[in-house]
Amino acid sequence: MGLDGIDLDTVPRHVACVMDGNGRWAQRRGLPRTDGHAAGEEALFDTVKGALELGIEWLTVYAFSTENWKRPVDEVRYLVGFNESILVRRCDELDDLGVRIRFSGRRDWRVPKRLTRRMDASADQTRRNRALTLTIAFNYGGRAEIVDAVRAVVAEGVRPDKIDEKAIRRHLYDAEMPDPDLMVRTSGEHRISNFLLWQLAYSELVFTDVLWPDFRREHLQDAVREYQRRERRFGGVDRR
Repeated sequence: MGLDGIDLDTVPRHVACVMDGNGRWAQRRGLPRTDGHAAGEEALFDTVKGALELGIEWLTVYAFSTENWKRPVDEVRYLVGFNESILVRRCDELDDLGVRIRFSGRRDWRVPKRLTRRMDASADQTRRNRALTLTIAFNYGGRAEIVDAVRAVVAEGVRPDKIDEKAIRRHLYDAEMPDPDLMVRTSGEHRISNFLLWQLAYSELVFTDVLWPDFRREHLQDAVREYQRRERRFGGVDRR
């Protein structure tokens, strides 16, 4: 089907994605959970290329949540190393595609310094690119982000009656990031799981039963078609 039926003039500017189902994908094949995470790499890069084809400007993916530290130690160790290894192996490819890499999340003691250095190097290498901004949410939690933003506002000495949405937005992890127009979650789960709580206030949500390792640009295209069938009123009414 390709891009048939998609109005390229009204594609979402920003798509957020909860990449869910890696573990179940592996378990159904009798494989270790970590094999599912490895298989998800191809899904991510095909989705990035699909976003570029559609002209999507921002793609934000949920790579590792603040809650994921509760997983078995071996899986956590694998995920941390795997995310670092993707940046080592794929940064040049993303750079060649014109993708700007950014990161969102807490940089606390749990994030290894070597990974932080790799994040900074990838962001610096690709900072001038504008074909697509790929934001990787790592050690990210929506509630944590709001808490950190409020703490920063208070630390500035802002009076309570001067705290408004603009003040909080200014202190989010990436104040430049536009709110997602569309959020896609794979694996048949119908929840947002503490992802971009502030930014998803008026986003369209699309849920698919496809497990993340099987997700490809065709599924992204399907989600965009669904998005374009909806009417976004942002709390207003249809005056037609």
